[in-house]
Amino acid sequence: MSTTTAELLKGAAELFPDEVVTQAHVRHLDLPGAGRFALITLDNGFDHTKPTTFGPQSLANLNAAIDQVEQEATAGTIVGAGITGKPFIFAVGADLKGVELLKRHEDALAIGKGGHDVFKRLSALAVPTFAYYNGAAMGGGVEVGLHCTYRTVSKALPAFSLPEVFLGLVPGWGGCALLPNLIGADRAVSVIIENSLNQNKQLKGQQVFELGIADALFEGADFLEQSLLWTASVLKGDIEVTRGDVDRGEAWDAAVARGRAIADAKVHGAAPAAYRALEIIAAAKDGDVQKGFDAEDTALADLIMGGELRSGIYAFNLVQKRGKRPAGAPDKNLARPVTKVGVVGAGLMASQLALLFLRRLEVPVVLTDIDQERVDKGVGYVHAEIDKLLGKGRINQDKANRLKALVTGVLDKAEGFSDADFVIEAVFEEIGVKQQVFAEVEAVAPAHAILATNTSSLSVTEMASKLKHPERVVGFHFFNPVAILPLLEIVRGEQTDDASLATAFGVAKKLKKTAVLVKDAPAFVVNRILTRFMGEIQNVIDEGTPVEVAEKAVEPLGLPMSPLVLLELVGPAIGLHVSETLNRSFPDRFTVSPNLKAVVEAGKRGFYVYDSGKPELDPEVAALLKQGDTVLTEEQVRARVLDAVAQEIGLMLDEGVVAEAQDIDLCLITGAGWPFHLGGVTPYLDREGVSERVNGKRFLEQGVASVPA
Repeated sequence: MSTTTAELLKGAAELFPDEVVTQAHVRHLDLPGAGRFALITLDNGFDHTKPTTFGPQSLANLNAAIDQVEQEATAGTIVGAGITGKPFIFAVGADLKGVELLKRHEDALAIGKGGHDVFKRLSALAVPTFAYYNGAAMGGGVEVGLHCTYRTVSKALPAFSLPEVFLGLVPGWGGCALLPNLIGADRAVSVIIENSLNQNKQLKGQQVFELGIADALFEGADFLEQSLLWTASVLKGDIEVTRGDVDRGEAWDAAVARGRAIADAKVHGAAPAAYRALEIIAAAKDGDVQKGFDAEDTALADLIMGGELRSGIYAFNLVQKRGKRPAGAPDKNLARPVTKVGVVGAGLMASQLALLFLRRLEVPVVLTDIDQERVDKGVGYVHAEIDKLLGKGRINQDKANRLKALVTGVLDKAEGFSDADFVIEAVFEEIGVKQQVFAEVEAVAPAHAILATNTSSLSVTEMASKLKHPERVVGFHFFNPVAILPLLEIVRGEQTDDASLATAFGVAKKLKKTAVLVKDAPAFVVNRILTRFMGEIQNVIDEGTPVEVAEKAVEPLGLPMSPLVLLELVGPAIGLHVSETLNRSFPDRFTVSPNLKAVVEAGKRGFYVYDSGKPELDPEVAALLKQGDTVLTEEQVRARVLDAVAQEIGLMLDEGVVAEAQDIDLCLITGAGWPFHLGGVTPYLDREGVSERVNGKRFLEQGVASVPA
């Protein structure tokens, strides 16, 4: 390793005094019939709940281990060398806490070069090298193995990925250069671009083997033992590892083009990481890996010093840390046990809720509705979904039978709810209807039962106002589809007590939802921001801007879908209802679009038809639209929309709707699919200067979701 890199790594280690340091232990084994073998084990001294990472000191430790192995290989005292991890964990890549601290391009460059200089020594040893992927392997953990001559993988391996593009980086320690040269460009694009942008999709051991990343696959129970026996056979020449030829012709170019199409569809050019990774994959076509490593170093340093990566790490930390420890939640010891759940309503939303409670809590769940046909349909839906899980092998027959037996439906609330601990309503979004439902439930449910509402925009306080015990009413707002979107807005009414709130948070945790505490304010968080966002798009269309210009204006945000496609998913009638609710509360900022009203009254399900496979403005909707003559450019539309959103978020924080801006971002990421690479919405508004223009200050301090000053 060059002195310069050693010095830079040492300097990087000094910048990161709190690194959880990984040791690289060398031990020697006698492989039957093959000879003496050096095995390096990566271990940070903690159990599997604290995965092994590579910070600067950890890289230095691995480098020292390779020093020893290199001397033995040169001296001829070993026949081969291998690398593996501690139980359940191989290694999960660079320590991102250290990356967040970097302030200078040269320090970021040192991290890239340091990793390359250490890892590539494995391929330069005088003996064959082997990586044994025994457990979770991500990022640099995958890449250190790519530098070895051979690889084995455990069938029990739960997670294997190159997640860098998802976070705003590129696989920068050999992934972009080595993987396409090992398994071909198309498969490499799937792993590096497609899986990463598909919510960081993980591979299992079997898939790693089938892709050709690993040369052999063994059971988890005796994985290392079997890997070493296989290694001995390879070294003796009893097993010859053959790999298919990599197509370096048109197929390589087609793979890169496919990667660009995926990136365009997912981030719309709004984040650079995927495109930088594809440039390196494209350049790797000639097999010059050193040139690829140099390109990785530059891309890594550029991206580390860019705002998107900091936003990506910020978003990752929000979901992994803040999402698991909700701000403002009461003492969990106040929570009461929930042994039976009641659901008022048996429509689609109520049925989805019943299924979720049933699967996660595994307690009796009872649905009620106004007639037997609806009740039967709701229970039937839950049974059908359980049968689907059985068909896919997700549950066995015993579990299916048990779950089906736990869900029932009745017409009489007294019969259904007299022993329920938690009753949630999912009926029509009208305050009078919900007040009546809660009065009926309160009359028959036990005194300790929580009364939860899945309202998306109505006042929880007003809903509870006519009850004898309003303190046990709590907002429990799910997002559709319930099984997929993680967010659960937990709303504290003015009378809600700590025990009821603690029970709600306890249930949310068992449901595996990301719970955020929200004040009882109109439309809470996600619907309020999205309604303001959509309202401004609707306003510019009503004023005269063509639909396609208004839609295209927000493409640079890289949202999962355009505003009007989102409106179609939500349903125009629901969108109109929420805008009317917010217009009553904040008439100066929330408008009710006459064009949207006309679309709803005409019974249209959205603005588009898909006859050609692509969304095109429905001629019948176009005929309904009455527009003014003010036509804005894309830039003007984008500025108006972002200014409106920044103003609304500023007002929400002033009102105390949530504890901090971080909770706004957590809600939008987990409830509205707001892109990870933006870090939610507030880092983007800060980075684009919108926050200061509108509110006179940033939402987040410099260094939070941005490069430190």
